[in-house]
Amino acid sequence: MKAIVHGRLILPDENDDFVIADGKALVYDETGIQAIVDPEVYNQKYGNIPMEDVIDADGAYVSPGFLNVHIHGCGGADTMDKEGDTFDILRDEQAAMGVTGFLPTTMTCPWNEIAGALTRIRAAMQQHGRGADILGAHMEGPFISPAEKGSQEETNILPADFSKLAPFADVVRLVTLAPEELPLRDTAAVHGMGTAPEEHDWSFLEQCENAGVIVSIGHTAATYEMAAAAVRSHGVHHFTHLFNAMTGLHHRRPGTVGAALDTDARVELICDNIHIAPAVQRLVWRLKGPDSLILVTDSMSACGIGDGTYTFGGHEVTVRGERATLADGTIAASIATMNRCIHRFWQNTGAPIEQVITTVTKTPAKDLGLYEGRGSLAPGKRADITIFDDALAIHATIVGGVQVC
Repeated sequence: MKAIVHGRLILPDENDDFVIADGKALVYDETGIQAIVDPEVYNQKYGNIPMEDVIDADGAYVSPGFLNVHIHGCGGADTMDKEGDTFDILRDEQAAMGVTGFLPTTMTCPWNEIAGALTRIRAAMQQHGRGADILGAHMEGPFISPAEKGSQEETNILPADFSKLAPFADVVRLVTLAPEELPLRDTAAVHGMGTAPEEHDWSFLEQCENAGVIVSIGHTAATYEMAAAAVRSHGVHHFTHLFNAMTGLHHRRPGTVGAALDTDARVELICDNIHIAPAVQRLVWRLKGPDSLILVTDSMSACGIGDGTYTFGGHEVTVRGERATLADGTIAASIATMNRCIHRFWQNTGAPIEQVITTVTKTPAKDLGLYEGRGSLAPGKRADITIFDDALAIHATIVGGVQVC
């Protein structure tokens, strides 16, 4: 048995909303969280836990472990790497950011390279190595729009085809899709973004749902009507990095962004203050709130390395300070850590820290269908725990009851 004492615990209340509970002790082991108790109960029942198994949080926050559902790379490693100890690096680097579970994210590369990456992710999931858990994969493309490809390579874009994804349905938890690129009914070779939603064949979404794969709208030139129909009529509940690589909000053409904000779908937000301005972060917070917002890093291999020239998705990327760009100035992923994104969002919005933490714990866990075992601190759940201070410096990361950072 192990314990954390003298921390500010971020716990669900009777309505499952996160609140801060001071002074309580958290008792756990490798099988999960055993108890959350007041000091007197802890002293009476668990006072014999050896000192070496007790973490004194010393007033720091104790929260569920962070979840990162969109991360390409960090520490010099990238999900698409064909060799090396990529996933060991990603596990360790993510844990250092307070992340206890993540989705390695693929790029729009030739299909055989995507399939290879998914095969390697499957193997890494089965190894249960040190560091953060690999929860599956986020497949960002190749089923996207050439008009909003961002830093993805246009020549590798493909029509949505479930037969390609099917062999990896046990690995892929999330797939980014441009819905306007779905084939037209009875005219599978024709695509177009100006057609009405009902003219498209939505069977790809149904196949994904039946296989337990979440479809996310992203890298899309979809109209408001198309994106809203995907949410309201076809079960989509996730948008990939809101505002980036999608049709923006205009007062007469609400676009994909308008559909994301006007529905109850959950949205990813990259809060490095480069992808999304602080004022826009505040607007999204007011519109979506903690239960519909998921903070992500979308980081590339240069995260944690520093300035220089790197390769991302087959493109040369220049990193200067906090910004990573292609030769034409297009922003190419981020180099932000999860704890930095959380801290900036907290500063920019002034939201209560317990609500901010909801966006990287409870909300992504619910989105992925994992909330029964992850995403909050409660007896019976996994002992995935992050301890951090007011500057969001990570004091400890615990995965499955084992301190890994």
